[in-house]
Amino acid sequence: MFVAGVDEAGRGPLVGSVVAAAVILDPNNPIEGLNDSKKLTEKKREKLFIEIKEKALAWSIAEATHTEIDEMNILQATFLAMRRAVENLKTTPHKVIVDGNQIPKGIEIACEAIVGGDATHAEISAASILAKVTRDHQMKTLDELYPDYGFAKHKGYPTKAHFEAITAHGVIDQHRRSYAPVKKALGL
Repeated sequence: MFVAGVDEAGRGPLVGSVVAAAVILDPNNPIEGLNDSKKLTEKKREKLFIEIKEKALAWSIAEATHTEIDEMNILQATFLAMRRAVENLKTTPHKVIVDGNQIPKGIEIACEAIVGGDATHAEISAASILAKVTRDHQMKTLDELYPDYGFAKHKGYPTKAHFEAITAHGVIDQHRRSYAPVKKALGL
């Protein structure tokens, strides 16, 4: 029975996409050290990112853009990214397990929501790592385009440094305009 773990990264930041991943692990090719991505060092996440992509039976990474987040809200955009990740798997799972307390609408496969699943279920841990590393890479790219904002460091989260950058340099196209701090910066 193929079980796909699903998790996301990037719900809280003020900028960029929300990224979701779906992973079906190979029981005959185990991956050591899987855990909630937030509990791993960046170096360990990067190593596991490569190993998961090499060893998993199937994996998929998808996103919902900052524009989609603004159009539908972060929860619905997260569910959209998760649904896209599941739909893009090259192997159809028999079951989907999702980190959190809600199941994304529109997934036509049996789903179970598991609070804290990224720390207790290897499939969700693997998805957590793929999503976080992908989003972190996006923030590093954005940092190269907009070096004054510090995206590589704070990853777009609402930190003091990020607010100071918005005050000094304004809002960029990739900021989520539906988020209160961004609205405030825009004078809305």
